Amino acid sequence: MNEKQDEKIIIYSADWCAFCKTEKQYLDKLGYAYTEKNVEQDKDAYEELMAKINGDFRGVPVTDIDGEIILGFDRRKIDDTLKTKALAPTA
Repeated sequence: MNEKQDEKIIIYSADWCAFCKTEKQYLDKLGYAYTEKNVEQDKDAYEELMAKINGDFRGVPVTDIDGEIILGFDRRKIDDTLKTKALAPTA
């Protein structure tokens, strides 16, 4: 089954989060598609995130890149994970 690329990168975010906006701009610049889930507006997204991080919420953004969880906007870890998971830009 082919999975859409934007479902392999999920950013859990909130409207007030400057780092969330910066991370989305960074991924846009690199040409990666992603799905954004707002944990303040979407109760299901919040519960999904809590399950992935075992309830240890420290803030947003939290990024799930093909199963690898990255806390905060960690550009180096994002770059390394994209490379490790062999995800290519879509644009």
